[in-house]
Amino acid sequence: MRKIDPPAARSEIDSWIDQFRGFNRFYTRFLGLLDEELVKSGFSLSEARVLFELATRVAGGATEIAGDLGLDPGYLSRILRKLDDDGLLARSPSPTDARHSILRLTRKGRNVFGELNRRSSGQAREILNKLTPGNRSLLIRSMHDIEAILEAKEQNSSAFVLRSHRPGDMGWVVQRQSVLYAEEYGWNNEYEALAARIVADFLANFDPARERCWIAERSGEPLGCVFLVRHSEREEAAKLRLLHVERAARGMGLGKALAAECIRFARSVGFKKVVLWTQSNLHAAHNLYLAAGFRLILEEPHHSFGKDLVAQTWELDL
Repeated sequence: MRKIDPPAARSEIDSWIDQFRGFNRFYTRFLGLLDEELVKSGFSLSEARVLFELATRVAGGATEIAGDLGLDPGYLSRILRKLDDDGLLARSPSPTDARHSILRLTRKGRNVFGELNRRSSGQAREILNKLTPGNRSLLIRSMHDIEAILEAKEQNSSAFVLRSHRPGDMGWVVQRQSVLYAEEYGWNNEYEALAARIVADFLANFDPARERCWIAERSGEPLGCVFLVRHSEREEAAKLRLLHVERAARGMGLGKALAAECIRFARSVGFKKVVLWTQSNLHAAHNLYLAAGFRLILEEPHHSFGKDLVAQTWELDL
């Protein structure tokens, strides 16, 4: 009898792949993207996207449209031929290259696109109207997160501002950090309790002369935060706490800017040291602390937040 080996253990990435594909199946089914006609318009999804490009471009040719949409030129040519046969597409010679044509919609084409656009907007309105205001906001923020992560857009520090805390910010800090650490590291609600105690102590004992909370935001949307508070046992030292950056804002220098503002303020009000407590698996944060001049001075294993961790204490002499 031939021995059959047990299947290999599934890795974490295998689970993520299943969830990624599962979301794609749900989303395409939910919006009806598998239907032969998008929003019962008579056009496939690809044809509708080409119509959108033609309606919203000042001028352009088939090469530019194929490149922007990632369409095979032959497939795009067949779509354009169909639009041409239906009287929706007009062509004119390119003023710079007679071998190419400038594509635009005819009046009939613009009318057809207008109806398609109204139907698509109506579908979106119907979906959003069924949601609570909070869930609508969460859905749109999540869409922005997906777009920013997958496109990996280049951002710079001028895209955000750092401001002091306002009423309501502390609830956001606790909620976002609890969610992010649960999703990214599997931490349980012990961390949420810790974050809640930290912000409650900050508000109850806030010393505006020597303490600060900075909220990073762009266009009114919070992207991250950091706190600088007095060390309870060392008068000359301050503690950097609760530094975090939203996933969609990573890579734009926001964490570096938050840490730098903490250090600048701590120095300006007379602190001699800045200390912080973190975990050994938060590698991105370590790189930030090293770049800012912090030194790792202590490591201790412990069990917290539902995980076996190694706590680290870092210090910076000012």
